[in-house]
Amino acid sequence: MSSPNVDSSDNNSRANSGSSKKPLIIGGIVLVIAVVAAGLFWFLRDDAPDRVNLEDAIEQNRPTDPADGEGDEPDDTAGDETTTSGDEGDDGDEGDGATGGIEGTWSVDTETGEFDYESATGSFVGFRIQEELVGVGATEAVGRTGDVTGSMTIEGTTVTEGSFDVDLTTITTNESRRDDRVQSALNTSTNPTATFTLTAPIELGAAAAGGETVTTTATGDLTINGITNEIAMPIEARLVDGTVFVVGSVQITFADWDVEVPSAPIVVGAEDHGDLELQLLLVRG
Repeated sequence: MSSPNVDSSDNNSRANSGSSKKPLIIGGIVLVIAVVAAGLFWFLRDDAPDRVNLEDAIEQNRPTDPADGEGDEPDDTAGDETTTSGDEGDDGDEGDGATGGIEGTWSVDTETGEFDYESATGSFVGFRIQEELVGVGATEAVGRTGDVTGSMTIEGTTVTEGSFDVDLTTITTNESRRDDRVQSALNTSTNPTATFTLTAPIELGAAAAGGETVTTTATGDLTINGITNEIAMPIEARLVDGTVFVVGSVQITFADWDVEVPSAPIVVGAEDHGDLELQLLLVRG
């Protein structure tokens, strides 16, 4: 008669054991979900850097050494001579005068400023794409590279030539897994370099040599993935202390260069177009 009692005790023990395991299992599932959610947050978070801005580009590269402040007055004087040298015809040795001040060859400065995804103070080229992500909504994907080379030639106050190369294999975003998809979409294993060649002259005007902001359009051939199309990019430029700062942005349709927008299971949808943007620092040479 004792056997039923033993069996009943065993059954109760097993039932209790099973019940005690349920919270552990549920807790484990919750922990896994939390870890995955945290990972998705860091992968999907919309921490896109600011769009290119001429004032920001200039301000980020102003000297911070107090000793430089003592030299502000001579620099201002040089600037004054720049705006009047066309009338006086004196020694604008620094090449900032209205006559000849901006003439010559200007090359991408690869030494000034720094480059990373969060804060790019030097020269860089990049893209922006609007996308919709599962559980997140609308975000902006941004990719950039600081590996830009090239130059432009100015005759009088007109940009007559210009050609620039961009190493697409070094484009970075806020997430390495996205970087891999970008490289695949751009087909960089076959066509690692993008180029832009000016096809129409750009008139800057005499005021450009005096440090005034020039707003104009750069028209030229853009080659990506081995395919060339003409684009017209609105740009702003200004000569400051011997450096020409240029920023610009234009919307392009990726299919025109046979580029498919990168996709992933978490991406609900992404636009088939985006903004191509640039920030260039150009110096003589």
